[in-house]
Amino acid sequence: MAPRVLVSDELSETAVQIFRDRGVEVDYMPKLGKDKEKLAEIIGQYDGLAIRSATKVTEKLLEQATNLKVIGRAGIGVDNVDIPAASRKGVIVMNTPFGNSITTAEHAIAMMFACARQLPEANASTHAGKWEKSRFMGVELFNKTLGVIGAGNIGGIVCDRALGLSMKVVAYDPFLSEERAKALGVTKVELDELLARADFITLHVPLTDKTRNILSAEALAKTKKGVRIINCARGGLVDEKALAEAIKSGHVAGAAFDVFEVEPASESPLFNLPNVVVTPHLGASTTEAQENVALQVAEQMSDYLLTGAVQNALNMPSVTAEEAAVMGPWVKLAGHLGAFVGQMTDEPIKAINVLYDGAVGEMNLAALNCATIAGIMKATNPDVNLVSAPVVAKERGIQISTTTQAKSGAFDAYIKLTVVTDKRERSVAGTCFSDGKPRFIQIKGINIDAEVGRHMLYTTNEDLPGIIGLLGMTMGKNGVNIANFTLGRTSVGQEAIAILYLDQAIDPKVVETLESTGLFQQVKPLEFDVA
Repeated sequence: MAPRVLVSDELSETAVQIFRDRGVEVDYMPKLGKDKEKLAEIIGQYDGLAIRSATKVTEKLLEQATNLKVIGRAGIGVDNVDIPAASRKGVIVMNTPFGNSITTAEHAIAMMFACARQLPEANASTHAGKWEKSRFMGVELFNKTLGVIGAGNIGGIVCDRALGLSMKVVAYDPFLSEERAKALGVTKVELDELLARADFITLHVPLTDKTRNILSAEALAKTKKGVRIINCARGGLVDEKALAEAIKSGHVAGAAFDVFEVEPASESPLFNLPNVVVTPHLGASTTEAQENVALQVAEQMSDYLLTGAVQNALNMPSVTAEEAAVMGPWVKLAGHLGAFVGQMTDEPIKAINVLYDGAVGEMNLAALNCATIAGIMKATNPDVNLVSAPVVAKERGIQISTTTQAKSGAFDAYIKLTVVTDKRERSVAGTCFSDGKPRFIQIKGINIDAEVGRHMLYTTNEDLPGIIGLLGMTMGKNGVNIANFTLGRTSVGQEAIAILYLDQAIDPKVVETLESTGLFQQVKPLEFDVA
């Protein structure tokens, strides 16, 4: 059955057609996002939800989204999506962070020009029939120093455009390497140095606890007299009240804001101040940008629903279509390893340690980790998936560690999973053969070669004659067919294990029969999702 997507906000017809061309059923209802009750009534029918800013994806709505797998936001801002609730529900949340990058960067440059030359006030004055040529004395951008706070995708484009205007550019970004700064042609500095040197300051960072009011009253006091502040990123990055006071005092020469702490902004301390340019969040408002993000979200959602590729997800590691194809068997193996230890572990888990050996260590380990954790968590929470599993693990305080190493044994690659509890450590390792089928190759340090099936039985016992016959006879008497039988032991007469791949699930009475012999330390039926 083809996946179904609901588009509940305005999206271009070209974007909607992309879904259809890719084989995804799509219902285009651009006004539905504003009708919360109707949206909640029908959302359970859909695998995907494509939105802009009008649709509010709340925890309450997600409770009704019984089949939802992915939410795609055409744009960068996801303030209208409850991401933690979506993660707990196992729904991937995607945005399109690059579709409006050039548009937003250009708007920042335009706002800088407008602020430097007082263009809006001069325009209004001239429209009013005045000719106040001497009133509007501006400043050049040439040879001025631009301080860029946040040199990521949009900030990097602003740097490039500013250098083209022959400005000197200094950048503050904790994640900016010296190599990247050199490639951009900018000087990497600390925030205080940027504040002291910049003639213009432009912000291009997300709003987080660390960046909120990054330009506070204290920070503004450290700026050069006559500085001009540009904010086309997020409201709340600048203390608007403190900035207004700095403008009134003459310390700050002007400002240009496209974003505000409260939006829609019907009032602000910055409104009606001289030399302040304000626009109603127009950073992404160009025909090209709106089309780009619409097309991008349609492609991303289609890729995920049809191939499992994950791009620009905010709560899941990205996986390209090429990676998804190569990693498919390894993702299944990771899930099977997790399912094994999850079903074998009855006490609370303290830590999960995953070792990637050989070629698998060069794959997308974040995605493999998610599959492993999901496999473990499904033993107690069947609804968990690759998105929600890490959230569940974090909520339980489970420590997760990952190690990679060069090829160290007979296999080109393998994964070894170890789970730690207060009472014990339990480990299992597996690999993928050339046929793409996952295999268990080691349990409790005992080497084996066991194909993974839907129904399996795991036993441990002292290495004694007759165990194989007992297992086979018991299964036969109870009408259970054995598809594959794998044995392993530490050494003669020591601990031994058996894994039976069965054609059907076994009755609990069969387990009781085996346990009653007193020959087994453990008899455990296991179930694996091998679809």
